[in-house]
Amino acid sequence: MKPITRREFTKKSALAMGLIPLMNFSSNLFQSNNLNDTLSINIFSKHLQFLDYYQLGEKVAEMGFQGVDLTVRPKGHVLPEHVINDLPKAIENIKKGGSQCNMITTAISSAENKTDVNILKTAAENGIKYYRTDWFKYSESQSMNDDILHYQQQIKNLSLLNKQFGIIGCYQNHAGRSIGASIWEVKMLLELAETNYFGTQYDIRHAMVEGGLSWENGLKLIKDSIKSIVLKDYKWEKVNGQWLPINMPIGEGMVDFKKYFSLLKKYQINVPVSLHLEYDLGGAEKGNRTLTIDKNIVYNAMKKDLNTVQRLWLES
Repeated sequence: MKPITRREFTKKSALAMGLIPLMNFSSNLFQSNNLNDTLSINIFSKHLQFLDYYQLGEKVAEMGFQGVDLTVRPKGHVLPEHVINDLPKAIENIKKGGSQCNMITTAISSAENKTDVNILKTAAENGIKYYRTDWFKYSESQSMNDDILHYQQQIKNLSLLNKQFGIIGCYQNHAGRSIGASIWEVKMLLELAETNYFGTQYDIRHAMVEGGLSWENGLKLIKDSIKSIVLKDYKWEKVNGQWLPINMPIGEGMVDFKKYFSLLKKYQINVPVSLHLEYDLGGAEKGNRTLTIDKNIVYNAMKKDLNTVQRLWLES
């Protein structure tokens, strides 16, 4: 047998230790083939942009995540203008670190944009299965309906390009005034798309902020188009006299994860997950490359949220 190096022993030991908390949730968790037993959870690399590609893969594996949702966008881990050279290097080094990358987050918006096409082609050639686009905004020059019709066509064209390359695009519902805060807007955006190659990245935090008590209707409306999901939590809080949604660790806010997860199981939705940590983590929540807190605090928060998600999924 080939002797195991100290680095390999450390990495494998860390992976095993990372699984121990999950073993308490269900003795059958890693013995069953039932899709409802666990989720494929990737960490959003925005929160680890202080690490290089190899360190990223190593730390993500050590914490017990399935893989990386890599930022391939301005100020991301991979810059769009360097994607042809840097994305293959990033994926190779993430794998060398012990993890994998099957999904990316981008600022892609048009099949007519050369850089966007380069990102899609390079991603597909390097095994990426899913990507998230940029968000579209309403203009001041035409009606809201005309804007949606315009972006319908852009998404259709992207979906055709996705079909050519063999990759799936996702448009995220997002709280605020961009197109897609309302699930009905997302539904309209997707009407002309090739359904196997373009759908939505469903974000329960944003859906609840914008949907209030009707988020279940929105989920039911869009369920057949969900290709990936984002997980994060929040609560409403008055700040300087103004009510604002404040981001929280998973399970400490207002998102009814047990209800949400039970509906995902009912609809037989078990797609790749991107875990986001948007609450205060010394700048990691903003994608900063220099932090104001110890990195271990960030890692511990990630592991805590990961374990909480898996526990809530099993309990739902």
